[in-house]
Amino acid sequence: MLTTLSIRDVVLVDTLDLEVGKGLTVLTGETGAGKSIILDALGLALGARSDAGLVRSGAKQAVATAVFTAPDDEALIELLAERGFEVAPGEELILRRVVSADGRSRAYINDQPAGVTALREIGALLVEVHGQHETVGLLDWKTHRALLDNYGGLQPQLSGVAAAAERLKAAQARLDELEASAAEAAAKAEEIALNLAELDALDPQPDEETELAGERAILGASEKAVADLADARNLLGGDKLSQRLASALRAVEHARQRAVQAGAEGDNPIIIKLGLAAEAVDRALVEATEAVAAVDAAADAFDFEPGRLDKAEERLFSLRAAARKLNTTVDALPALRVRLREQLRLIEDGAEALTNARRDVAVAIEAYDVAAMLLTSAREAAGDRLVAAVMGELGPLKLDRARFRVTLEPIENRRGPLGVETVRFEVATNAGTPFGPLDTVASGGELARFALAMKAALASREDQRQPVMIFDEVDQGVGGAVAEAVGGRLQRLSSGAQVLVVTHSPQVASRGHAHWKVCKADVDGQTRTSIDVLEPHPRQEEIARMLSGAEITDEARAAARVLIG
Repeated sequence: MLTTLSIRDVVLVDTLDLEVGKGLTVLTGETGAGKSIILDALGLALGARSDAGLVRSGAKQAVATAVFTAPDDEALIELLAERGFEVAPGEELILRRVVSADGRSRAYINDQPAGVTALREIGALLVEVHGQHETVGLLDWKTHRALLDNYGGLQPQLSGVAAAAERLKAAQARLDELEASAAEAAAKAEEIALNLAELDALDPQPDEETELAGERAILGASEKAVADLADARNLLGGDKLSQRLASALRAVEHARQRAVQAGAEGDNPIIIKLGLAAEAVDRALVEATEAVAAVDAAADAFDFEPGRLDKAEERLFSLRAAARKLNTTVDALPALRVRLREQLRLIEDGAEALTNARRDVAVAIEAYDVAAMLLTSAREAAGDRLVAAVMGELGPLKLDRARFRVTLEPIENRRGPLGVETVRFEVATNAGTPFGPLDTVASGGELARFALAMKAALASREDQRQPVMIFDEVDQGVGGAVAEAVGGRLQRLSSGAQVLVVTHSPQVASRGHAHWKVCKADVDGQTRTSIDVLEPHPRQEEIARMLSGAEITDEARAAARVLIG
């Protein structure tokens, strides 16, 4: 709701503060008094284009301030939040615009600097302007769908379509993901299979590299040790040493026998020496035999498979080559083998998953199409009702030759949350002329009256009423019963909303809940525009003036009283 409009140094206005109430506020005055200045100032505060010509002559800057009570409008509150302004429904919302004499402008929202675009976007959600040259909202076909849906009360059908669209989106996203994965997997499937076959043939085991490296070290040392023991055996003489010692022992025994045969006794020193020599050689024979046996036993302790070292090294090299090829470590080969096998399984299982995902998408499409068909049917029915309602408004507004229609245009290959068609309001203003967009087929006065007819028809639903609506000379070129019809519709439209109308028609002016008279006067040699908020008697005089012209007659006053009721 617009509560206050403050104007400083705009064109012919130096200072003006207006409190705006509910219902219908009419602005009247002599031609050229400056009624459009008020609307220009409000438009300035709402983000309209500015220029230096709006600054009052001699002033440094022009300022227009519009104060609103923020409506409970989710779209507006979200837009304010997006622009960095936290405003709750029911709180004060101040839009201000400052234009310097050099043409530069600044915008403020709740006294915080803001962009003009933000001001315009927010203003568009607060106020609708319908005039001879602009009809904000209705001229933009992008608003027609929401207008029709709200008029028809189609929120249940819209919710059904939105939910079906969300399910379809999720199902399609899952299918896209699986198809992308399948395509990537298929491209790698051959490589995966080859790598897995190599790993299966290699059969890497956990910790195998460590074990092979340790075995290789032991086997390498063992070969050298066995060689050393062979050298030791050779140096010992092996069996030849025992044979020579045995021969030596026999020779000593022969020598002792010869000494005995020659008559030497047992206590003979020769016999004793030969006995000792035989014992020593015998001990040497025993020790030599034990030494060779010990060396052989030590060599036997290094019992390993012939060529085992070569096999261990070959296995280790094969494992390391496979790890380099697969860009991993030897220790990771067993886990990689498991992963590759799982990937191949997933590729095989992916075919079934893809089939299921495609089925889910098909089911979601079918469900969406049913929901969209119900919404389309409901829109067609709502469109028929709206056409009947608008056509019922056109005759009394002197647009009896005009025709109105609602067209639903299918959108190819689209299943969105808002349905499968665009909605457009079209009009033909004369018999035999084709239908077309509102702004291309309607003249200025017709456009404003057609907007009034549309708003009157749409306002049959409370939620269709814009909080603030402005009509600029919607009654131009009409009078009598038509002007009466315009006034009646404006008054009806203002129920539960604010409507401001600039009018030259006494029939319209008499319907106002508040009446502002725009006056122009010379003050200290300069022309100034001001506004008088009329009480009942001055209001009657103003309507009488509008009826009779320059000279107000008693008949005009009487007629004014009748109009005011």
